Amino acid sequence: MWMLLMDSSTKISFNRCIRDGDLVIVYERHDTMKAVKACENSVLQNRFGVFKHSDWIGKPFGSKVFSNKGGFVYLLAPTPELWTLVLSHRTQILYIADISFVIMYLEVVPGCLVLESGTGSGSLTTSFARAVSPMGHVYTFDFHEQRAASAREDFERTGISTLVTVGVRDIQGDGFPDQFSGLADSVFLDLPQPWLAIPSARNMLKQDGTLCSFSPCIEQVQRSCETLRTDFTDIRTFEILLRTYEVREWKMDHSKADDGNSTACPPRKRRQPLSEASVGDNASSPAVMARPSAETRGHTGYLTFARKCVS
Repeated sequence: MWMLLMDSSTKISFNRCIRDGDLVIVYERHDTMKAVKACENSVLQNRFGVFKHSDWIGKPFGSKVFSNKGGFVYLLAPTPELWTLVLSHRTQILYIADISFVIMYLEVVPGCLVLESGTGSGSLTTSFARAVSPMGHVYTFDFHEQRAASAREDFERTGISTLVTVGVRDIQGDGFPDQFSGLADSVFLDLPQPWLAIPSARNMLKQDGTLCSFSPCIEQVQRSCETLRTDFTDIRTFEILLRTYEVREWKMDHSKADDGNSTACPPRKRRQPLSEASVGDNASSPAVMARPSAETRGHTGYLTFARKCVS
């Protein structure tokens, strides 16, 4: 029997100080982070040296800690954003740009009941849990029993197991459990053939409830939209493309600023005029430059949203 969680004391929270057994996100650099369970007698060893976990315990999240070699890392709380970057990829996952868009357009707020299929690696599920906390609940389903078990373990590690219930079920073939009929505020589908689950999703939703389907191929979107037209309105599809920028400090060689051949910094459309005093006093000074990242994450998938028609 599925029970609806209504315990207002249940919420995602992080203790101000790290305790023995806490999950910690160790930030080594912007592209290198890992999840580590803090244990009194354990150590973390990386290229920056050896870090004793005993030095972490009692320190607040966000602390900078040093190794035996003088290297350092930051100890961060396992927020949904950081967990998305370090979790094990059992399947393709949704990233922050897609996740934030989904939560906004599905109108997920504290107290909502959200149905999700499939669970996959649990990236979106973790953000759903924070959004519905403390009075809501997320019921997520995956047809693969081992993936579901791994997801449960991850939700225990990240402290959201009281907000998430993981079920093993073939939603495409069997639909959602009948006990959720008319109770769900939102339904999210990440399935190979989402159109097979749309009739069941419609029955689960409250009047005016919202649905989102994630599909990597436009053919899946087209067929889903054809099915949605029967009982849904306000059908829209989006593709989220994220472009990041790198901000770095470059050395500008003022002595070559006017000859057009300087290789000390990237070319710019305009050059700031340099006074004779500044050139004479400092032939090379730092300048902050911003440029698009060389590695830009492209297409992840299409997000199709719809609202259940009012009977």
